[in-house]
Amino acid sequence: MNYLQDFNWRYAAKRYNGQSIDNQKKKNILEAIRLAPSSLGLQPYDVLVIEDEELRAKLAPGIYNQPQVTESAAILVFAAWKTLTEQQVDDYMNNIAATRNVTVESLSDFRSMILGSIKGKTEEEMFQWNARQAYIGLGFATAAAALEQVDSTPMEGFNPKVVNEILGLEEKGLSAVTILALGYRDADKDMLANAPKVRRPAEEFFTIYEESVLSA
Repeated sequence: MNYLQDFNWRYAAKRYNGQSIDNQKKKNILEAIRLAPSSLGLQPYDVLVIEDEELRAKLAPGIYNQPQVTESAAILVFAAWKTLTEQQVDDYMNNIAATRNVTVESLSDFRSMILGSIKGKTEEEMFQWNARQAYIGLGFATAAAALEQVDSTPMEGFNPKVVNEILGLEEKGLSAVTILALGYRDADKDMLANAPKVRRPAEEFFTIYEESVLSA
């Protein structure tokens, strides 16, 4: 498998054909999100998998009626935690203890470090930090979809208040930060389906330090 070919194949699909996604492929994409890294391993966001056509139609006006919302097989709503509570940290400690077969008490220093790192943050700073972790998950989902030959479209053009209200996110301490449509491209309707990928040349994009500039 040449993953660079898969990444070159993928693009942000503008139109979909409504075809459903094989269940195993969908599970693999979701598992890639679950396995994505996050700061301190906290995973401070939830992912809503919305396949229901009626619900997607209801959400469409809040996502500016972009056709990907209703034409795709599903949309994933990445919803960041609005804050981080001591209980959520304790739940994380319990999960570590159970998964690694260690005592919660042995994690006390790690717990204190996490609580100390978030103590000085405002609620907005905490939310923005959590949102950045969600974007890492979005990146893994986009890459995994390409490897599964499933089209995807990252979407930031939406009204979070409308999406939050329809999905009842505020009362859950969540807020939508980005959306990913999944499905299969409609090459007849999407003018970019067969267009070459446009990216900056590598020699302009990368700055490579082959030797330490501090050693001279």
